[in-house]
Amino acid sequence: MLRVGFFQFRPHFGKVERNRNYVIEKLKNVNVGLMVLPELIFTGYHFRDKSELLPLAESLSDSPTLQALIELSSKKDMYLVTGFAEREQNNIYNAALLVGPKGLIHTYRKIQLFNREKEIFEPGNIPLQVNEVKGVKLGMMVCFDWIFPEITRVLALKGADIICHPANLVLSYCQSAMLTRCLENNVFAITANRFGADKRPHGTLKFTGKSQIVAPKGKLIYRARSQREELYVAEIDPIQARDKKMTEKNDIIIDRRPAMYSIICE
Repeated sequence: MLRVGFFQFRPHFGKVERNRNYVIEKLKNVNVGLMVLPELIFTGYHFRDKSELLPLAESLSDSPTLQALIELSSKKDMYLVTGFAEREQNNIYNAALLVGPKGLIHTYRKIQLFNREKEIFEPGNIPLQVNEVKGVKLGMMVCFDWIFPEITRVLALKGADIICHPANLVLSYCQSAMLTRCLENNVFAITANRFGADKRPHGTLKFTGKSQIVAPKGKLIYRARSQREELYVAEIDPIQARDKKMTEKNDIIIDRRPAMYSIICE
């Protein structure tokens, strides 16, 4: 069994240190093995352009935010998956970090950029990967990746028990779609969304909240409310994700016929 959770909250736009301190304060007394945090949780989301985000994005080699998360993970013996604005020279990636007691384990860079993100971020260039922590295999994706079933399927094929899904959702479809992703891949998924709005001179974006944990077979364990801060923890049995049988004679992985789907890779 594994205690997992999400923290749904409303970051202050552009206030990296303030957001970081708030998150750490909220998590310091939580008993959990795996915690998932929203997309771009420390910077906010609705940037005017790349130049506005560049001074707030952090390099992994000297990031105060990453160091603080490692220290928290070490003190609590827990693992964190968090959204992160990663700076690499003059490029910025909409990233998710897997952080543990001994440091940074893996960086995922968002593959499917949403709307104006294409003007600010570089598309992800790190292949999808699964990492094992506490005997459980974790895959990561970020927000709009949800609408591309290939991403969840690849993570499932690589053995993921849990899909960790930082998000800043503004559309209303994802929460329902993730039930299907967990049904068709027989995995757990933790979608950590933010709430509130980024009100900027160039417009306002409102985020949908409703963070959730979904079990194999598409069973909803819990869904948060739309516009309220919430830190939720549940105990799950990741082994449930390893039985891929839909019926006595059907296995959703073994029964695939990839040769018939070749157009997907064209």
